[in-house]
Amino acid sequence: MNIQTESHLSGKPLKEKQAKRPVRMLRWFIIVGLLLVVLVGALVGFNAFRSHMIAQFFANNKPPPSNVTVAEAKSEVIPNLLTAVGGLVAVHQVNVTSDVSGRITDILFTAGSHVKAGTPLVQLFDAPDQGDLASFKAQAVVGELQLDRAKQLAARQFGPQSTVDTAQATFDQAKAGIAKTEAIISQKLVRAPFDGDLGVRQIEVGQYLTAGTQIVSLTDLSVLYANLTATEKQSSQIKVGQTVRVAVDAYPGRTFEGKITTIEPQIATDTRNIRVQATVENPENILKPGMFATATIVLPEKPEVVTVPETAVDYTLYGDSVFLITEKKADDGKTSLTAVRTFVKTGNRVEGRVEILKGLKPGDKVVAVGQIKLQSGMAVAISADPPPPIPAEPPRY
Repeated sequence: MNIQTESHLSGKPLKEKQAKRPVRMLRWFIIVGLLLVVLVGALVGFNAFRSHMIAQFFANNKPPPSNVTVAEAKSEVIPNLLTAVGGLVAVHQVNVTSDVSGRITDILFTAGSHVKAGTPLVQLFDAPDQGDLASFKAQAVVGELQLDRAKQLAARQFGPQSTVDTAQATFDQAKAGIAKTEAIISQKLVRAPFDGDLGVRQIEVGQYLTAGTQIVSLTDLSVLYANLTATEKQSSQIKVGQTVRVAVDAYPGRTFEGKITTIEPQIATDTRNIRVQATVENPENILKPGMFATATIVLPEKPEVVTVPETAVDYTLYGDSVFLITEKKADDGKTSLTAVRTFVKTGNRVEGRVEILKGLKPGDKVVAVGQIKLQSGMAVAISADPPPPIPAEPPRY
């Protein structure tokens, strides 16, 4: 068959029909590319629009300022105090004992009572000693008579001087026997060595009391010693005569004033501490020997320092800080308050206030209550509540 003679077939070669296909494919790729560009542009525009709307939403919806209580940093002279710990001991305290052994015939005291110096406490059996005393007294009477007679005879030259000497020795021996027996008898009547309060009775009538056995404790509570311990570093600040305020757990909130009377001249080599003894008056007899004591030694005053309430300072491992109140003006002229965390260097804490050695100046306002919920730069509003007061003096009982 001759392909050129067929009327229904085109006379163009097959290669010309295949040349039109690349044009249509290129057009298709261009359309798809445009669609992709439009889609990507729409996504980018949507994300930009969303970010703008989110930023605008948060800009117009700021959280309300946090209510805080504010305190002002003050420049003041605060007490210069040094804290030490120790215990109380009595100035006069003894366990009453007997110098000699014997059977108890009478107990002359009441446990827990107050006695004066020389008050009889216990009587031991002394009948044999009383008999010896009577015998020596009789010998002394006879010896004195013989001595007088011998002296008269010797004065008239009727007797030798040796008789006088013998009579004198006999009389002196009788008097020595009297003195010795009276001393033994006095030992068997046990008396209070000083004024004080008696403790629990340790004996009973009829008991054989050996020498050195405790009868009862006797303590003078009118004046006590506070034996304190201070560090080697603090020893240079402590002087005799300084005032000491002693506090005990039995009477919380109450202090007892005394004076430093003794400073140990040596520092312990094992602890590097120094012992300090203060004398404390105890007119009410409420302090007891053996109590644990926390003492505050009043040192000479220091110059004025900046202080803030103790509640205003945040103590962390990274350092001590406060929230400082600052004023910030907006573009529209309105003033707002913000709390900015400011690191400070603190000193001693005395009576509810803290020394600020660095970081604040007098007149600065800091957050005293409510800083737990704050972050640096947050807006705050000053509460009407007053700042926490410095602890007042506790009531005296």
